[in-house]
Amino acid sequence: MKYDVEKSEDEWKAQLGEEKYRILRQKGTEYPHTGEYNLLFENGTYCCGACGEPLFESDTKFDGHCGWPSFDKSIPGKIEYLKDTSHGMLRTEILCAKCGGHLGHVFNDGPTETRIRYCVNSLSLDFHKK
Repeated sequence: MKYDVEKSEDEWKAQLGEEKYRILRQKGTEYPHTGEYNLLFENGTYCCGACGEPLFESDTKFDGHCGWPSFDKSIPGKIEYLKDTSHGMLRTEILCAKCGGHLGHVFNDGPTETRIRYCVNSLSLDFHKK
């Protein structure tokens, strides 16, 4: 896949550091209930932790009781969706459409009227308070 922001793996490692690199570039997952943004409910925008692209607005965030930040809607055109069959499961992986950074997964079990739950690693995000 071709992205607007492309860097070598060495450049990503230098920019992101070990743990963010593991999540964003190697499709890792942080432990539940450990992320900085899991229970943050301030007004602002959640952006890609790798390239800074705005991905989610704070008014779409809710407590999914799953241990990771949950959103019921993304900013249109900012998320790429890929079929993920890893770990013996069928899921939909979500990536930043600008740089291809791994964000987490999206599920159709959300409690809001959209019935969508974007389950996102805190380490794949940066928060910009309004």
